[in-house]
Amino acid sequence: MKPGTEDAPQPIDYDAVDWVRPEEKRPRDVEKATLAILIALSASHGLNDAIQALLPSIYPLLKKSFDLNFTQVGLITFTFQMTGSVFQPMIGLYTDRKPKPFSLALGMGMTLGGLVLLAFAPNYNVVILSAALVGVGSAIFHPEASRIARLASGGRHGFAQSLFQVGGNAGSAIGPLLAAFIVMPYGQRHVLWFCIAALLGIGILTRVGVWYRQHLNLPKAPPAPHALQHPPLPRRTICIAVAILLSLVFSKYFYLVSVSSYYTFYLIAKFHLSVQASQLYLFVFLAAVALGTIIGGPVGDKIGRKRVIWVSILGAAPFTLALPYANLFWTVILSIVIGLVISSAFAAILVYATELVPGRIGLISGLFFGFAFGMAGVGAAVLGKLADVAGIEFVYRICAFLPLIGLLTTFLPDLEASPVPGRVTAISGK
Repeated sequence: MKPGTEDAPQPIDYDAVDWVRPEEKRPRDVEKATLAILIALSASHGLNDAIQALLPSIYPLLKKSFDLNFTQVGLITFTFQMTGSVFQPMIGLYTDRKPKPFSLALGMGMTLGGLVLLAFAPNYNVVILSAALVGVGSAIFHPEASRIARLASGGRHGFAQSLFQVGGNAGSAIGPLLAAFIVMPYGQRHVLWFCIAALLGIGILTRVGVWYRQHLNLPKAPPAPHALQHPPLPRRTICIAVAILLSLVFSKYFYLVSVSSYYTFYLIAKFHLSVQASQLYLFVFLAAVALGTIIGGPVGDKIGRKRVIWVSILGAAPFTLALPYANLFWTVILSIVIGLVISSAFAAILVYATELVPGRIGLISGLFFGFAFGMAGVGAAVLGKLADVAGIEFVYRICAFLPLIGLLTTFLPDLEASPVPGRVTAISGK
């Protein structure tokens, strides 16, 4: 400190502060405003993911229309998931340095273009191109939306991320239901009805962009107290922890894509259900995923992310192992339990990762969303090929073992270990 500046106010590093007097809340109008932003983000996430869920939901229609095999079906998922996977970390890294408030609306516009193209696709190659546009739209949407959710969280990062995520899961659940009643009975052109969702999303995200632009230069909200109690970790430990988290994301999304892309085919092949009936059962599973997501974040805020990750990934294993051998009734029951349990992990994993690497929200969000998209895309392609070779039921017998990767959680550092001596304490007041 230079002489004569002892009394000058010093900036506070919010990422290195223990916040006391947590009973002091922000003004009520500010809390309402930020909650409204979180709800708007969650709703737009729902619209975005409902459109994404449309593609797998109409696979039986596309398979019949273009005479596709399971490998070609898997390549559709591979295309829109991999475009999202490749671009999300790059977009997140860029927006860490140069935030773009209206990029969310731009991303939804790309998705709108993909929908229009899909509705009029005359052949398989155009279907692939439309899937790529939907993937790029999601790649633009997710990293910046996660940053805004954290900005509006008021320190309740797990709650904010879960609320944001549950919108996406709700959209993923509703998408197949809408497809079953709007697209499947009437044909490919009726995909255009989903353009209403994209236009609504553009309107919501434009308003969110206005709020974001106004709040870019304001001080960051104080972090949640439990996220600040761990000492700085060695770089090697952080790298290993991130690698473990990515392995857990792999197990979760590889399993989930086996359901989202092939569950209808599995139910049709094994239990001889109609397409619409199988899509209703897919909706039940995805609704359970949505419910599990909203539970996972707040629970992680209270008991710690690592415990939630333990229960969510490894805890699904007994049920996934039983599912391939169950009758229709127990298949539905087990799918609900699996959806509830396995879906609670992602919000906890993402917040845990941002606490490992503070100050890089866009990069971390882009990396994990991108990796999740990539694993889902690779999983869809690999499992489609496996289904062609060995049958759809064999796919579920193999995927049943994926949650056992959750055993790696034991090697994650405990971020709720102990307070850090000598840290700055910020006391709100006069």
